[in-house]
Amino acid sequence: MTSLDGPDLADADRVRTEFVQDNWVELLSTPGPGHDDALSRLHGLLLKAAGHQVSLMVGRMPAIGQARREDIVNQSADEAMVAVLGKLSSFQGRSQFTTWAYKFGILHAAVEVRRNLWRNREVPLESLPEPAVVGTSPEQLAEAADLSHAVGTAINQALTTHQRRVVLALLVDEVPIDVLADRLGTTRNALYKTLHDARGRLRTHLTVAGYLASTTAEEVIP
Repeated sequence: MTSLDGPDLADADRVRTEFVQDNWVELLSTPGPGHDDALSRLHGLLLKAAGHQVSLMVGRMPAIGQARREDIVNQSADEAMVAVLGKLSSFQGRSQFTTWAYKFGILHAAVEVRRNLWRNREVPLESLPEPAVVGTSPEQLAEAADLSHAVGTAINQALTTHQRRVVLALLVDEVPIDVLADRLGTTRNALYKTLHDARGRLRTHLTVAGYLASTTAEEVIP
């Protein structure tokens, strides 16, 4: 059997890489020749993506050791790997597979960094802080204070307890939605639905109270 070395080995590796690039979905979906190599290459790509994202966000993170950062990168890459393999059938080839998969690494790394930021922080879910009143003239200050009071009243009166918790956490305290989903034992999509419904209730309440203009069909100019 002839062994490869030097230029021949480099050419063989280039051919193998090009084959993987052209057949990602097939190789990752079907056990057989090239499957393990494709898995290894994908995991390496996701490690690179996660490492890049963590490096970008590291300035926002509390002082943690290098070991913890590496844990975040590895955990993110592992979770992204599971996500990519679970969504192979949704890949439509509109971009290169590596570009499509790389985004999973970035997304999962960002989620893990945010979780780390909020790991030991309390998430207030009940109280509405005193709003900042913005304005220059006494009239503007009075109008802003009146509107702020109306919004607070609407939050307390028009929303359910769960809707109020979600609105305060996401819009007032700026808790990341994935962190809030973890704390409340729910999903991002469920929180988006709750927020959408809460905004509708607030809009209706403020419209009836005269703080927002009505948007009825009669007022729409065709």
